[in-house]
Amino acid sequence: MSGVSASEKPPVVLPAVAREVEEFVSAAGWNQAPQLFALVPTADLVAQQPELAGQLDPAASPLTPIAQDRLPDSELDKALAGIVWPDVVRGCALAQEIVVLPPEAEETLSEDLDDEAARQFAAEHPQRREARLVAAVLRDGSVACVLRLRGGLEAPDEVVEHPELAPNLTDALLETLRP
Repeated sequence: MSGVSASEKPPVVLPAVAREVEEFVSAAGWNQAPQLFALVPTADLVAQQPELAGQLDPAASPLTPIAQDRLPDSELDKALAGIVWPDVVRGCALAQEIVVLPPEAEETLSEDLDDEAARQFAAEHPQRREARLVAAVLRDGSVACVLRLRGGLEAPDEVVEHPELAPNLTDALLETLRP
């Protein structure tokens, strides 16, 4: 008998879902508020809404991101701390725009600065780069991150993927999935 045994894990799909979320958000351009997505099994979604069968393929994409209500622009940490997902949600993803500084600029950031002063320092730094970060997590602890660095006239957008791009954010998202 061939096939995958029940003890084997399915292929890793979280990085693909993180890219899908980033591409979806990217289609609307820049200067967007943070967006939260529930990640639900596509097969469950099609079973509950059969009219989606022609649009969604559980075999090709086992998880489907579903956009949630708008999050507040400020105090994102407090908003995330208040979220509890139902069991049907296997994971979640957050897309947000950030400012990225070169390492030497981050070294000059004083730990004495409050959040607002640090944001102002970053916003005014001549070497800052605008970026969109998508962090995605699953209940099993899997993590994926995609960062799109905004390009300009001289260079196109750059896309970087690595699960450890935003450990504080992925930790906060994982907390939303804990019972």
